[in-house]
Amino acid sequence: MKVLLYSENLKQINKSGLGKAIQHQKEALSLNNIEYTTDINDTFDVLHINTYFPKSYYVAYKLGHSGIPVVYHAHSTEEDFRNSFIFSNQVSPLFKQWLIQAYRQGDILIAPTPYAKKLLESYDIGREIVSVSNGIDLRRFDHVDNARDVFLEEFNYEPDDFIVMGIGLYLERKGILDFVELAKRMPHVQFIWFGYTDLKLVPDNIKQAIQTDLPNLRFSGYVPNDSIILALQGSDLFLFPTMEETEGIPALEACATKANFIVRDIPVFDDWLIDKKHVYKGKDIDDFERLIEQFRLNDLPPLGEAAYEVAKERNLIEIGKQLKDVYQKAIEIKLEEEKN
Repeated sequence: MKVLLYSENLKQINKSGLGKAIQHQKEALSLNNIEYTTDINDTFDVLHINTYFPKSYYVAYKLGHSGIPVVYHAHSTEEDFRNSFIFSNQVSPLFKQWLIQAYRQGDILIAPTPYAKKLLESYDIGREIVSVSNGIDLRRFDHVDNARDVFLEEFNYEPDDFIVMGIGLYLERKGILDFVELAKRMPHVQFIWFGYTDLKLVPDNIKQAIQTDLPNLRFSGYVPNDSIILALQGSDLFLFPTMEETEGIPALEACATKANFIVRDIPVFDDWLIDKKHVYKGKDIDDFERLIEQFRLNDLPPLGEAAYEVAKERNLIEIGKQLKDVYQKAIEIKLEEEKN
């Protein structure tokens, strides 16, 4: 079995969560000795498509109608498109209709979580949907004994600073407005956000938030993943105030680093991140403020070891096995269609 991993505009999406997910697929397949190519002119048995842009739609349509089994990876939903870029809320109903048409080109769909699967099933796409995590490469998350010292030096913090980090694009959906407001409320805590979006693409309230001038608030822009791993190990607390995700790779990364972290209490995390077992959950900014202060005062027990078990269940070698099963099912579906 040889798989074509097809992703349109890879250069533009490479630094996003989708870019990470695609890299994880490559690693997962390699770990399971599943041959793959990214060259559409190569030979292959199955198409695994990750993007929903016009050329992607055309590729899925053309190859599907030529007899190639198509696995469509449904990374996006209308729900996680809202509260993102300029005019995203206004066009989200049209975006949903486009997603439905694109995803219908697949013989079978992959959703990253049971929550995303449930959302997509409500779209009436008419295709079988299976849940497979984007996974995590645990080989990259070895504990660094001096991570705190290296982090403090690299980002110019003092040893006594209590540091809360965030990760994500500059989108309202990612909870960045709450992150900035918390920095205003808690001047005794240092806040640093990793990630970047061109400010020409975001609404004015996000631009204003990014430009907030506070001595305890820093936006470090895009950094390599090694720096994210260092920050997760070297900071005091990871806050993931996102309002909507199909999975949330930063949460997986926090589990893999055994980090102390807080997530917003939203449905996507219900099935795999349990409050006060793997993570601490807050419903709003007041909860976040309270939990951060409790962490600062050492009033909450660490949950990193339990969280690491979540990451182990989603290790890429296991994800590769699940992907292989989906490819085989896609082949069976296509064969059955041809019989009929």
